[in-house]
Amino acid sequence: MRILLVLVLLLLAALFYAWESPIDPVTPPEADAFSAAAVARGEALAGAGNCATCHTVSGGAPYAGGRPMATGFGTVHATNITPHPEDGIGRWSEEAFVRAMREGVRRDGAHLFPAFPYTHFAHTSDDDLAALYAYFMTRQPVAGGVPDNTLPFPLNVRLLQAGWKLLYFDGGGDVSDPGRDDVWNRGAYLAEGLGHCGACHTPRNALGAERGDAAYAGAVIDDWYAPALTSANGAPLPWTRDELFAYLRQGATDLHGVAAGSMSAVVHDGLARLPDSDIEALAVYFADLAGAPERIEPAAVRDAMAGLDADHTGRALYAYACESCHYNAPGAPRALRPELTLNSAVTGPDPTNFLRLTLAGLGVGEGHPAAFMHGYAGALTDADIVAIARYLRGPAAAEAAGWRDLDARLAELRTALEARP
Repeated sequence: MRILLVLVLLLLAALFYAWESPIDPVTPPEADAFSAAAVARGEALAGAGNCATCHTVSGGAPYAGGRPMATGFGTVHATNITPHPEDGIGRWSEEAFVRAMREGVRRDGAHLFPAFPYTHFAHTSDDDLAALYAYFMTRQPVAGGVPDNTLPFPLNVRLLQAGWKLLYFDGGGDVSDPGRDDVWNRGAYLAEGLGHCGACHTPRNALGAERGDAAYAGAVIDDWYAPALTSANGAPLPWTRDELFAYLRQGATDLHGVAAGSMSAVVHDGLARLPDSDIEALAVYFADLAGAPERIEPAAVRDAMAGLDADHTGRALYAYACESCHYNAPGAPRALRPELTLNSAVTGPDPTNFLRLTLAGLGVGEGHPAAFMHGYAGALTDADIVAIARYLRGPAAAEAAGWRDLDARLAELRTALEARP
């Protein structure tokens, strides 16, 4: 009997800890309740958070939600964050909005799943949250709910998220370093906060939390590989501040390749709204995180480009499919015709990006606005693509961890791409 009583008391204590009170609804504020300056600032900040990409389904109205996000536990659908009074957040007060961003709790008191990266948004300042609220409350209201999530029981019980937070949520706070200058600290604020860069570039544990011991160590997400942003990045040439700025500003760089997949949306739909000074701050922060030099010597470029095996079996296939654009010849490589021996899709520890880009190509505007690559899913067999990969990667490196099972990984990606609508 005592054991049962103890268990009941523990359950009640857990429920008390997990319970969050609802915040009263408000009358949707009028658009002219917010200053034009606040709305404009909020628009830029929404770009930093890449909010439109996550909360807009393909072909749908901006911010109306519905986009599916596959997790290791099921599919979570992004919510409608337009100011619609019933289907969106039109009746949310600024207090409710701030609580959702900083604590991961909805207006009605329900806990949000960490697919919504409140663990990062919790670092956002009061002024920036006020500007974001002004921006979203002045968008076009859109009616319509979103599909149900597919998380199985008991993972779909939102009260249990309180336990997840107890384990993995530190509550946010200031990420600045008084020993660093303003530019570095601005980059840290954007990257660790609204930019939530670690959400893709950091591996996760069995419960879906970012691993603090492997921050920015690289991870596979949505059938793309988000590379390491630390010194663990194995690119033959480091990501300097200038390389990072070019990549984040225009979606391509001479020495490392182009933005593809979700990173393309980050660059062209999100970061495009930020001023050059913010892009520079991000570049400074991540170049420092990786311990990159200020510049790359020309000799280092020549050395990194040398040494492809002319007798490799993939050489002829490379000449047929790739060489007309990717010259692989000494000289200064260009962003629109990237040198593949330097390209991060080839030099990284995971073959996913190279294999997927070879299969599906790269649409106009996805990487650099002037770049285009057609896919070879119908023109090359799996054996052909694997041969090209091994040629470019080099015999020894191709056998390194992550590139051993090229055939199996390619088959998985081909199947996944064929299944997409």
